[in-house]
Amino acid sequence: MSNSEPPRTRRITRALAFTILFVTTAVLFVGGIAALLYFLFSEYSGVRNIWILFCGAPVILVVLVVFTVFNLYTRFGKPLEELFNAINSVEEGDLSVRVREDNSDMFSDLFKRFNKMVAELERAEQQRRNLTADVAHELRTPLHIIQGNLEGVLDGIYQPTPEHINATLDETRLLTRLVNDLQTLSLAESGQLPLHLTRFLLADLIQDLTSSYSSRASALGIHLQTDLTDPNLYLAADYDRLNQVLSNLISNALRHTPKGGRISIETGSGSSEKRGVRIMVKDTGSGIASEDLPFIFDRFWRADKSRSERTHSGLGLAIAKQLIHAHGGTIEAQSEVGKGTMFTIELP
Repeated sequence: MSNSEPPRTRRITRALAFTILFVTTAVLFVGGIAALLYFLFSEYSGVRNIWILFCGAPVILVVLVVFTVFNLYTRFGKPLEELFNAINSVEEGDLSVRVREDNSDMFSDLFKRFNKMVAELERAEQQRRNLTADVAHELRTPLHIIQGNLEGVLDGIYQPTPEHINATLDETRLLTRLVNDLQTLSLAESGQLPLHLTRFLLADLIQDLTSSYSSRASALGIHLQTDLTDPNLYLAADYDRLNQVLSNLISNALRHTPKGGRISIETGSGSSEKRGVRIMVKDTGSGIASEDLPFIFDRFWRADKSRSERTHSGLGLAIAKQLIHAHGGTIEAQSEVGKGTMFTIELP
């Protein structure tokens, strides 16, 4: 928080100090008047008890008022003051502020919700910063290569041969793919990605995928197989988007499965009525470390920390997750280093 107190806090502090001063002055004044009256009339024994009651009543009343005000401030004023201070801090941009949840039994649920809201705002802000840094990092390398190649040609260092032109063209394709992936991811996260739902046989989709990747798998010495529990299982979904998700999973599996390994695509019924279709992509590849597993669906996540492998943007799994969520489904991953990885998709 800022070292200088916000204006609201200063106003509350001044009001509290004034209230304490006023109550103290009132107690002293009323108490003094009551004591004076008591000593003046105490010599008349007939009215002594009446005057004791009459003179003591204001003191008791003031004490009750002070006790009530202090109790109300402790239960309501102080917790709300902390909440207002936290709100002021959030307004000033400090998203690390939190309100003590055990400060008030009455407002504990409110404070929990406030802390959760601020935590989500802090997480979103951190993701925004990370995204900006990641995009800048991903764009910097191809732009430098394009700039270097063009400057080399202009300066006569490079000849405008097909090799140099194709290398520059490959970098522009990489930029185009990155921009398209970012646009798809942005639309999917905001819920604005249009889905063209159709009813089709899941077996047809799996057949198209195996046809597309069988030759590549054979060239790598990897066995690609399918296991369809129900060949007549229908699915209402966006065929192209679901094909995109599964293509990404199979492509990743091919890159991380060694020669002689196996990749299988399995389908079956889901675990609940709401998610009636299950698709699993398994491989016997290198696997994912347990500490990395929670982050594989994050933007620009890569197993290669140095990011030396530049043929992929690192957005594939993030896009896959958002596309499955757009269909109302879920996607999860299980992996063990050295044994392989399994992605499980469940769809309505």
